[in-house]
Amino acid sequence: MRIGGFVPFTSIDYPGELAAVVFCQGCPWRCGYCHNPHLLPARGSELLDWRALLKILEQRRGLLDAVVFSGGEPTLQGSLPEAMRQVKALGFKVGLHTAGCYPRRLERLLPLVDWVGLDIKDLPPHYPALTGVPGSGERAWKGLELVCASGIPFEVRTTLGPHLPEERLSQIETVLKEKRVPRHRLQPLNPLPATGEGPPPGGGKQR
Repeated sequence: MRIGGFVPFTSIDYPGELAAVVFCQGCPWRCGYCHNPHLLPARGSELLDWRALLKILEQRRGLLDAVVFSGGEPTLQGSLPEAMRQVKALGFKVGLHTAGCYPRRLERLLPLVDWVGLDIKDLPPHYPALTGVPGSGERAWKGLELVCASGIPFEVRTTLGPHLPEERLSQIETVLKEKRVPRHRLQPLNPLPATGEGPPPGGGKQR
C-alpha cells in the first residue's frame, strides 16, 4: 500500500460512524481543483507504512467504528482488497471514497465495502476537460451504475465551481434522482492547495 496520509479520528468521512481515514497515494486524473494535489503522484515523498498503521488501528478497536480508504484514488492500488480484508478482520466497517476511475476494480471491491462516497464531477462529455483523460466520464458514471446496483449504502458528491454551470448541475441532479441516488452532497470548491492531512471530506450542502 502506498499511503500519503492518515487521519486517526473523524466523524464526517463515514456518515453516522466514527472512523479513521487512510489516504492512498496516486491518482490517474488531474482535476485542476483537486483538494489533495500532493496525493496525485504515484510515489509521494513521505509515504506511511501500512503495517504500522494496522497496529495503530488494532489499538483503536472499540474506539472507532470504521476505516475509510480515500485518496488520491484508492482503487488504483492492487493491494487495496487485502488491506480491506485486514481492516475487516479487526472488526471495522470499510468505507471507500472513489471517483470511479476503474469500474472493473470497483466492482470487485464492492463485496468488501460497507459504504461508498462516489464523486460525480459532471456529465460524461465534460469530464476530459476536468481530468485530462478521454473516456473518464463514462468510467465514473459506470461506477455509479455499479454502486447503485450493489445495494451498498452510498452517497454521491459533486464539487461546485466555475467549471460546473448551474444548468449542468441541474441535469446531474435530475439523472441522480432518476437513478434513486439516496444522498447527493454538494462540496464547495477549495481554491487553495491542501496543506493538511486531507480534503474537507463530505463537506458542503446536501441535496
